[in-house]
Amino acid sequence: MKHLITASVLVLAAMAPTLAFAGPIESACNRSDRPGASRQLCRCIDAAADDTLTRSEQRRAARFFANPDEAQEVRMSPTARDNEFWARYRAFGVRAEQMCG
Repeated sequence: MKHLITASVLVLAAMAPTLAFAGPIESACNRSDRPGASRQLCRCIDAAADDTLTRSEQRRAARFFANPDEAQEVRMSPTARDNEFWARYRAFGVRAEQMCG
């Protein structure tokens, strides 16, 4: 029993850095019910987000997984701030396609 607990702790400790450093996009992707979403794909998409979006923008974009209507509202928004964000968000999408296929 003691060996089983030790082994479990070691496995969890090895996984902890991966779980602790999941970005907002990766976390939202993993929680989504989208077909084809896998941990590997979500990790790749998160890496693309790291290349193109600030942490704040990543948190904002992550909300689109749970509320796709919010993405439409931002896309249609007349504000310069939203338009600038949308341009970076589109660049993120292009980068994610390039990196993750």
